[in-house]
Amino acid sequence: VGEGEGVGGEQVDDAAEEDEPTDSEPGVLDVAPAVEVAIVLALGGNVGDVRGTLRQAIHDLDAVDGISITAVSPLARTAAVGPEQEDFLNAVVLGWTTLSPRDLLAATSAVEDAHGRVRDQRWGPRTLDLDIVTIEGVVSTDPVLTLPHPRAHERAFVLVPWAQADPDAVLPGLGGGPV
Repeated sequence: VGEGEGVGGEQVDDAAEEDEPTDSEPGVLDVAPAVEVAIVLALGGNVGDVRGTLRQAIHDLDAVDGISITAVSPLARTAAVGPEQEDFLNAVVLGWTTLSPRDLLAATSAVEDAHGRVRDQRWGPRTLDLDIVTIEGVVSTDPVLTLPHPRAHERAFVLVPWAQADPDAVLPGLGGGPV
């Protein structure tokens, strides 16, 4: 979401359930699920026509073969983390995917790029930030794609819209629990 620097780089709960794949299993991030799995994606931005960008980004995600968006939270306005800048508008989308985690990351990155995302300052202003918060059944400590998102439990701009989209949501992993 808006203020995050991406989805990688920090540790998640090492005590994953035994039946959940982890990155200790070869290729967990490269394997597409046999059936649709639930996903939670966080979106944010603070540059340009943010409402229009978020609306179009959700449409673009839903148009990707292998992604189906099923619910969209209301928008939340949050103060930026990091350098002095405009507030962010944030949302969370719920959906399903048949893409591997790396392919989902590539798809979200392509949508960011299509909307002018520039990565020149950590936590800096941006047109669009898309973070993968969770992929059902996937736990990874890979520095490029850490799942569940390692800081989601600290971020009201993820938790508040997520709870509005799914009042019964549970964040798995370290710091997890009822959203």
